[in-house]
Amino acid sequence: MNYRWLFKMKRWVQNPPSEKRVILVLSIVAICIVVAMIEHFIGWPELLSMEPGRARWKY
Repeated sequence: MNYRWLFKMKRWVQNPPSEKRVILVLSIVAICIVVAMIEHFIGWPELLSMEPGRARWKY
């Protein structure tokens, strides 16, 4: 472990973030986990992928 991380942890203990900041960070992490779970279990829509596929909009 780098000494820089130890100093950062010391500063966090001395000056903890506000409750709103903690809620914001935890909500962003939760949103990312939900999106990753949806992509893993349901799959990514073919229309949103960059690779050409079979399903395309036909005009």
